[in-house]
This record gives sequence, C-alpha cells and structure tokens, in this order.
Amino acid sequence: MPKPEYNDGISTDLYTSMYEQYYFKNSVLRKVKPIKKKKLKNKNIFFKKIISFTFVMLLLFWVLPYSFKNFEANLFPVNTKKALRVDYKNLLYPTYSYLYKDLFLGKYIIKEVTYKNHLMVDIQESFERKSLKNGLLNLMEHYKRIKPSVYVWEYNGKSFVNINADEPFPAASIIKIPVLIEMFREIEQGKFTLDDTMVLEDYYRAPGSGKLQYSQGGVAHSMDYLAKIMIENSDNSSTNMIMAKMGGMPEVNKAMNKWGLKTTHINTWLPDLEGTNITTAREMAKMFYNIDSTNILSSDSKKHIADYLGHVKNNRLLQAGLPHDAILLHKTGDIGFMLGDAGIVKTANGKKYIVVILARRPYNNLQGKEFIVKASKIIYNNISN
Repeated sequence: MPKPEYNDGISTDLYTSMYEQYYFKNSVLRKVKPIKKKKLKNKNIFFKKIISFTFVMLLLFWVLPYSFKNFEANLFPVNTKKALRVDYKNLLYPTYSYLYKDLFLGKYIIKEVTYKNHLMVDIQESFERKSLKNGLLNLMEHYKRIKPSVYVWEYNGKSFVNINADEPFPAASIIKIPVLIEMFREIEQGKFTLDDTMVLEDYYRAPGSGKLQYSQGGVAHSMDYLAKIMIENSDNSSTNMIMAKMGGMPEVNKAMNKWGLKTTHINTWLPDLEGTNITTAREMAKMFYNIDSTNILSSDSKKHIADYLGHVKNNRLLQAGLPHDAILLHKTGDIGFMLGDAGIVKTANGKKYIVVILARRPYNNLQGKEFIVKASKIIYNNISN
C-alpha cells in the first residue's frame, strides 16, 4: 500500500476541515484570538427591565382579566350568573324588604305592637286553697325529678292554686289552643269559613303526632276537619296548614299580643321538638277561661271548640285521675322532656274548675305521667268535696 502524500505538512485527510487547512501551514500553529463579548451598558439593562415589567403588568391586569371575562361570559350566560348570586340578607331575613315596623341603627326591624285594651279578660282570684296547695307540694316531694308548673282556678268561689304558674314552660302541643281560638276569630270576621278547604302539600307535612302526614298529597280538606284532627289527634300537619291559612306564626303571635298574653309565643312550626314554643300555666288557664266565660267567641264557635276538646284521644293524663262521671274539655302536649295537660273539669256534683299542669321531666320518664295523674286526682277530690 503506497504511503499517503503530505503537502507542506498540511494534512489532506478528508475529515480535516478547510478551517484547519488554512491555519495549519509550514507546521506552524496560528493562534486564533477569541471573540470578546461586548459588555452591555447598565442603561440598556434598566430599560429592558422596565419594558419587561410593563409587559407583565399589562398581561396580569388587562389581557388575562379581559380574556377570562369573555370566557366566563360564554361559559355562564347572563341569566345563569344572576341565578347563582345569593342575597344573604334576604335569605336570613326574608321579610326585610317589605315587612317592618321600626328603624333601629339604620336597619328595619319588626317590632310587636303593644295594645292597651286587651281582648281577653284576666281571671279574678279570691283566695288560695292552702289545703290543695299543700297536697300538691307533698306530692312533689315524692317526684324530685319532676319540675311542675300548676295553676288551678275554681269557678264558684274564685279560689286558686299557683305553683310556678308564671314561669315560662315549653308548650308542646298545648300551643294548638291559641291557634284554634284565632282560627274561629278569623272565621267570625269573615276571612274564611269552616267549609273552606286547603290542599295538603308536601311542605305542610310534619312528623310526630297525627296521621295527616301519611295522607295522599293534593287532596283538599275542610277547615273543620283540619281543626278537628289538630285537637282530637294532636295532628301537627293540620296545625301548620291552619297557621298558614291565617298568615303564619306572626299572625297568631300578633293575635295573642292583642289578647294580652305576655309570655305565650310561637317560634317554630310544628313539631317543636326543641320546646321553643312557650307558655305559662296561668296564661293557658286564661285562654280556657275566655273560651268558656267571655264574649271573645260566639256561642256557635264555642260549640265547635267544646266538641273538639271533648273528644281528645289522649286520656292518659288529667282524664286518668278523674272519675268516669266527670267531664273534661282539654288539650295535651308531649315533647319527651315536657309533658302537660290543660283544660276545664266539671265534677259530678256540678262544680267546675280550670286546671293546667306542665311538667318538665327526664326524657320520656314515666314519673311525669304518674305525677299528672295523681295531681289530677288530688285536685278533683279537693274541689268536689
């Protein structure tokens, strides 16, 4: 194999670039001076930073928001965006924009009206029946876990017994008495009749006592039927329907304010399992007295009310402590931690008295029932003799 030829010491290798051939000559390596980078002036760097900063700000505060706004507008049409907005003030205070009575600290508030001339007459008391009160106090000594409120008033001599009768207590289903009274007052005012009907809707259904909650929806029921099962069966759903017919809880509360009741108040649609609807034994007795002995209601209304109160299905409280020949018109209430019964009793020998017993107790404790039954028996025996 012939030796490769060399030309003046410059390689003819095909892999040697023209760059190398030019700088390799006479076997002498020429040094190539490196290119020096020119230093940028500080002034130019400052202006570049300003331009970059301005660009970023425009991007963040103008370009991106504008683009997102157009994107959102396409994703959520105008009507949908309005529907998604929540008016929290209206949610918390639904009557704020149209129902108010006073202005306080720049905000509209509801303020109950105080009436000087009350529609209901106060019960006139003569003397307290000491023997009866002592008998009830002795009974309480045997039921330490029961905290009672008792009010008794006898018609003939106007004698009475008061044990914690002005202390606020949960009313439970006994709160249906003022609902019943106001219903007949509105009927007498011509706002509706007993034959008027209401359709059972799902939002009226209420758990707890009563069978209307299980009835077929969309069916119309007369006001007479709704009042009947509200009292006789203590139906919660019918109570809510009657209150709705009259304008809701505020209207019933306004009526009780007119009557002169200072404590009795409805705060919750039934069932009120927390016991927020309150009354006192004395005010409940006052309502029964006015149903029976004043002109707050017509004789026709009183007949209907007496019919309802005389057919209450729960006969395990006041009724259980009375003899079979006694007559009782009443309404019971039970929410577990409070048990009560209130009404008018007519004895076999013609005497008549009002009795209200409200008893706080450990939840569903049977001693609450035992106390009311025994107290009812003591009261009857004391007054009838």
